[in-house]
Amino acid sequence: MMRFLMKGLLRDRSRSLFPLLTIFAGVLLTVVLESWMDGIMSSMIQTTAHYATGHVRVTTRSYAKEADQVPNDLALLGIDTLIAGLRRDYPDILWTPRIRFGGLLDIPDSHHETRAQAPVTGIAADLLSPGSPEGRYLELARAIVRGRMIRARGEIVLGDELAQKLGIAPGDTVTLMSSTMYGSMSLTNFVVAGTVRFGIVAMDKGTVVADIADIQQALDMANGAGEILGLFADDIYHEDRANAVTAAFNGRLPSADPAAAAGQFAPVMGTLRSTSGLSDYMDMVRLYSFILVVVFIVAMSLVLWNAGLTGSLRRYGEFGIRLAVGESKSHVYLTLLGESVMIGLAGSLIGTAAGVGLACYTQSHGFDIGSIMNESSVMIPDVVRAEVTPFTYVIGFLPGLVATLLGTAISGLGIYKRQTSELFKELGT
Repeated sequence: MMRFLMKGLLRDRSRSLFPLLTIFAGVLLTVVLESWMDGIMSSMIQTTAHYATGHVRVTTRSYAKEADQVPNDLALLGIDTLIAGLRRDYPDILWTPRIRFGGLLDIPDSHHETRAQAPVTGIAADLLSPGSPEGRYLELARAIVRGRMIRARGEIVLGDELAQKLGIAPGDTVTLMSSTMYGSMSLTNFVVAGTVRFGIVAMDKGTVVADIADIQQALDMANGAGEILGLFADDIYHEDRANAVTAAFNGRLPSADPAAAAGQFAPVMGTLRSTSGLSDYMDMVRLYSFILVVVFIVAMSLVLWNAGLTGSLRRYGEFGIRLAVGESKSHVYLTLLGESVMIGLAGSLIGTAAGVGLACYTQSHGFDIGSIMNESSVMIPDVVRAEVTPFTYVIGFLPGLVATLLGTAISGLGIYKRQTSELFKELGT
């Protein structure tokens, strides 16, 4: 029977071509849009993890409550012991200390008078220790525009856009004016090793990067850090694992030292989802993915329903002959569903292949959205890319098959409403 149905579809294009094209278009759009949303979300998560929160983050209890204000007066102390314990207990996670800081960058002229000033935000990371993963996470070597990477103490790199605005070149000396951990004023000279383009508008306009040892000295934070970031070895955010590690770390503190655990300087761990402010974005992407599939299912079902009604009018003669030779209405109805499955599979396969191909192309080349992100503070690269995942290969089959079956199932109900005598009459005319 399936062979008979296949021959009928191949020989009568009016029964298969329009539904096939409809399914192809719907599946193609579903696959491409899904891959784009996955790519944008993955870029935001990876960028936020590398530059801000890690996959998990350890801070003091009070620092966590005011993290947006970067309260270094509430920073962790004795981080060598804490990091050693984290690496022992969670060896599958890479742990690295960070200090986020703010201040005023002062650029002197030839007479050592202030020529220009600009407010900056800073990232202090372990850039000089052998084996440190920070160079890979911050991607400074790739981002260098002028000059070179930090190679020695007392050097910084800064965003190229900021450097051009202030007229700074590699080799120039600048002064960072900030406040120490204890509230006193700090003035520290640095040599500009190079300028970088992070590819993130929010950072290119006013970010400096320094080695953590220099900032610890400048801000009077010996053996201290604002936060300790943990990133999974495969550099992919696993939410279930992050939640499990966080629960285990936070759950054992009261039993170890109840008084210390209740204090404002007790270490506490949070996940990327809870500390980055991306939870709403992540939920929104999941919701939009669901809405996307539902919209295409409904739209394609309506189109295929109308196509099925039109096709049924043309095929009443065929139905009359099949009923005349003893075929039941239920069997005719089931064969229509069988035809729809064949068309749905074919359209879904072709649409998925085309959609994945287009997604792979945009995954390699990307799309520059820097011009529309000038005022954005979201941690997202200027160039966004689609992301092809195993789910990309199957998402298109859901609207492709469900919409086809639903449209045919509704239009095919007309068979049960027609009388056999009417079908014979139409056959005769």
